[in-house]
Amino acid sequence: MFQDRPVTVVVPALDEEGTIAAVVRDFAGHPSVDRVLVVDNGSRDGTADAARAAGAEVVEERERGYGRAIRTGLDRAFAAGAAIAVVTEADGSFRAADTWKLLHYLDDAQLVLGTRTTRQMVEQAGNMGFALRIGNIAMAKLLELLWFFPHEPRLTDVGCTLRALDRAAWAAMRPGLREAGPAFAAEMICEAYRCRLRVIEVPVRYGARQGGASKHSRGLRQSARTAGLMLRAICRKRLRG
Repeated sequence: MFQDRPVTVVVPALDEEGTIAAVVRDFAGHPSVDRVLVVDNGSRDGTADAARAAGAEVVEERERGYGRAIRTGLDRAFAAGAAIAVVTEADGSFRAADTWKLLHYLDDAQLVLGTRTTRQMVEQAGNMGFALRIGNIAMAKLLELLWFFPHEPRLTDVGCTLRALDRAAWAAMRPGLREAGPAFAAEMICEAYRCRLRVIEVPVRYGARQGGASKHSRGLRQSARTAGLMLRAICRKRLRG
């Protein structure tokens, strides 16, 4: 628990058999975490079994898509009594030790985002090369511009999937979230601003994947496609309301 509030970590997973157990053990071992919930998004390997063996609760979301998996996980987490949810990746690129940062900033905001664009916090083998880092910064600055009034946001990384939010924030955002894929990460930020929630970004460590391959940023073509989906989501949320 954190300040007497139960904390659940939500981990969307697709074919991450080689890494999921280590991720579950890392976050389950954090003093503030009460439960780790893995959302199996249609894995064809032993991801679900490995997660259960490591001590996680596993739920299924058979419809593929990062956004669908996160919505399912957060719905289940808060319905089961969590007051706070932390979202992370199944590939081992984030560290449970950074959970403290996210939780403490929830005293000042309803949605706390990690950022991977602080170079000193990115490990040498982390999947954050120059093009990807600049792309994330550019997308964040566009979001800043579009949502400058009345929020005056300060963002550097719309694609960082390590983030924390409380129950009230999810209840406010949930009806307006519809992105099925990786654009959900950006849509979630836009919806927080639309709901007039306070959003804070903090630097987190970002390391190399411990196994498998990225589903959304593997190579320039895939990264460009993800960026295009995020751009569309950001513009839709702002320009169409």
